Amino acid sequence: MASIDNLHGDAHVERYLETDGDEGFHWNGTQILILFTKGRKSGAERKHALIFRPWGEDAFMVVASKGGTDAPPAWFLNLEENPDVEVQVKDQRIPVRARVATDDEKPAMWAKMTEVWPDYDEYQKKTDRQIPVVVLERASSLN
Repeated sequence: MASIDNLHGDAHVERYLETDGDEGFHWNGTQILILFTKGRKSGAERKHALIFRPWGEDAFMVVASKGGTDAPPAWFLNLEENPDVEVQVKDQRIPVRARVATDDEKPAMWAKMTEVWPDYDEYQKKTDRQIPVVVLERASSLN
């Protein structure tokens, strides 16, 4: 069986969901959540394993880097279309609303994310696109 650190994409998502995060939450020295979006064209549920960090008491943050390509990841485009989504952290599935970090928030958030994945700085150097930090706020905290 492959090490969980070598899993990517769908294989990572499936192992995570099958084990409620026992396998896949810890990955290459980071922590992973599963983001559930609705395809903006297909309407089908999409699942993505993403590096995250908690932010405050009621939010999580992820980076829409796509390895520094000029195009944003599809999941980010899906969030723009429908920001009310869910995440799974270990065995807990949580309704959240996505938004892009403000210019004032982003520097501190970016610093927190690069603590666990320094490659984000390299990804930003590869593109003219400003790579966004996405804040996923618990829906219950928005009421």
